[in-house]
Amino acid sequence: MEQLDRLIDTLITQHKLPAEFKHIVETWYLPLCYKIVQQHISKASTFYLGINGCQGSGKSTMAAFLESLLEQHWGLKVANLSIDDFYLTRKERKNLAEHEHPLLMTRGVPGTHDVPLAIKTLNALATDKKRIPLVRFNKAIDDRAEEADWQYIDGAADIVILEGWCIGIEAQSEAELYSPLNKLETEEDAKAKWRHFVNEQLSLQYPSLFNMLDSLVMLKAPSFECVYRWRKRQEEKLKLASKVQTYVMSDAELDRFIQHYQRLTEHAFTKLTDKADIVFHLSEEQQFIKATGL
Repeated sequence: MEQLDRLIDTLITQHKLPAEFKHIVETWYLPLCYKIVQQHISKASTFYLGINGCQGSGKSTMAAFLESLLEQHWGLKVANLSIDDFYLTRKERKNLAEHEHPLLMTRGVPGTHDVPLAIKTLNALATDKKRIPLVRFNKAIDDRAEEADWQYIDGAADIVILEGWCIGIEAQSEAELYSPLNKLETEEDAKAKWRHFVNEQLSLQYPSLFNMLDSLVMLKAPSFECVYRWRKRQEEKLKLASKVQTYVMSDAELDRFIQHYQRLTEHAFTKLTDKADIVFHLSEEQQFIKATGL
């Protein structure tokens, strides 16, 4: 336990988190690790874990800690992926924007990911292939990273983590698409063409990816109102971390950007809670309140 304790302290320092974060790791992350290890042993092959959470909910932090803990303490081979890395390139999204709807230039919603590439990558990680490329997306330039910046990993992974804001979400009904629910949809998608396209892609492409998951974890925010504040913190961190000219958004741009995600984020709040295997309930200050299914 002393070795594990030191590892947790090291990870907290590496991620520049406050010392109090150790309580979250010990109370919530470690029990999740124990559960994942047991599920992997039971399956006796590559175990696929999905992590869903709205923007700023801490899913990337959770995934990073799980990766390090499972590798360094349990000795497992872990591949940590974000659905964000499978975004279409700017050129591909520009083509979608020109031929389907201008709002598709903005990354993030279903229909702006290379789902076949994601499925191909997840499948490859269960094989014994060498140097499997893990595509990376550079949010600072809003485009896919150069291949020189991609990561490579040998296959036969014990655990594959796939995190993202839309992981596991199912399509909405036709009736739910009828009325706009924010300024963006009212003014820029008056005929509902964009939201119908997004919903159709979620219905047709994404189930094949989500059905690969053996277990789904959800980080549930108390409301959509929290998302703007949480996402703003992310933008501030991105700006501090970037050493090149970036696409970091202003407050007005951020407000508009987040509206792209509102519909499906709120849909997940009501529908995914019952579907997810484990749900971590968060407070408005991103503190863990309780967990179900753990």
